[in-house]
Amino acid sequence: MVVVLHGDAGADHYRFAEAAARAIPGSVAVALLRPGYADAAGRTSPGERGAGTGDNYTPDRIAAVAETIARLRHRYDHARVVLVGDAGGAAVAANLAGIRPALVDGLVLVGCPCTLPEWRRYMQRQAPGQPWAATVASMDPLKTAGGLLPTLRAAVLVGADDKVTPVPFSRAYAEALTLRGIATDYRIIPGKGHDLLGDPEVLAATQRLAAALPKRI
Repeated sequence: MVVVLHGDAGADHYRFAEAAARAIPGSVAVALLRPGYADAAGRTSPGERGAGTGDNYTPDRIAAVAETIARLRHRYDHARVVLVGDAGGAAVAANLAGIRPALVDGLVLVGCPCTLPEWRRYMQRQAPGQPWAATVASMDPLKTAGGLLPTLRAAVLVGADDKVTPVPFSRAYAEALTLRGIATDYRIIPGKGHDLLGDPEVLAATQRLAAALPKRI
């Protein structure tokens, strides 16, 4: 089962979920709306969206996503769960895998702001008029990485020209995974920026990861 979380800018993850379901044999894909978000069809998810400044990776929002995945896992009880997160959704996915590790077998992170305080300071320099310096209750993926299971398989991808979540924020997290002995497919995609979820490299990485997971009995 492939579960896809969109980024902070909005719900643009349906096409990737559809592509994953077609590309991975015997799979089902679910595109989740994060708390407080709405999509172009008018579907909404309960909760508070926040300001989109790294302020909505909070324990309550992560718990809401985790409970939905737990229900899906119960429904598809023989499925392995591959959690795919794009940008801010990658931060949510990484934190969720760290605090609810039994829910996630594979993790695909795309353009992740995975070292949260450093990323928010970087964004404050890029957009000084925005409230990036405000104190937030968000969880830092680098700090929750200690809870990841060593059996997890991960893929971390970032565009070489990403100006929103540049390479160092993904590299640091990939290095942390490797130090924990977690099999990690880390890739910098040449010539690509932040809008990476639809890139064939991301789908290919998801396919490889899904194929490498042992089947549930």
